[in-house]
Amino acid sequence: MEIRELRPEDTDEAAAIWNEVVRAGRAFPQREPLATQEEARAFFDAQTRTAVAVERDHVRGLSILHPNNVGRCAHIANASYAVAEDARGCGVGRALVTDSLDRLRACGFTGLQFNAVVANNAPAIALYEDLGFARVGTIPAGFMDADGIYQDIHIFYHPAP
Repeated sequence: MEIRELRPEDTDEAAAIWNEVVRAGRAFPQREPLATQEEARAFFDAQTRTAVAVERDHVRGLSILHPNNVGRCAHIANASYAVAEDARGCGVGRALVTDSLDRLRACGFTGLQFNAVVANNAPAIALYEDLGFARVGTIPAGFMDADGIYQDIHIFYHPAP
């Protein structure tokens, strides 16, 4: 598996994986999928870094990395990860998170913060903790899932290596 920057020819596969996670309504705050290739391209291009995990010439997952906030808080990154359903549990997420950590300083960031890790997303939580992220807080009922049920969200942080 290769982790590299998104290329124009990756857009359709990357958007399909992103939209799969959005439609599931269990992890991302977005309610609406990326509707067109142009919308997807604009979204991915607006990030500091959009990376894809490619295996056998197919995108298996992607990450977006961008400032967590503006101005005096822009030195801390935020990221999101989407892995194709049939590739989950195969190391794609770990490779993407590791790539993000490895690229933080080159992108001008001193750390990586996750604002909304849904408390019932046990695989993501286990991965982040295994990679050395610290859980720094919990927001009770901070996420409404696709069924309209409120879930707690955790905030995680990792300094740039």
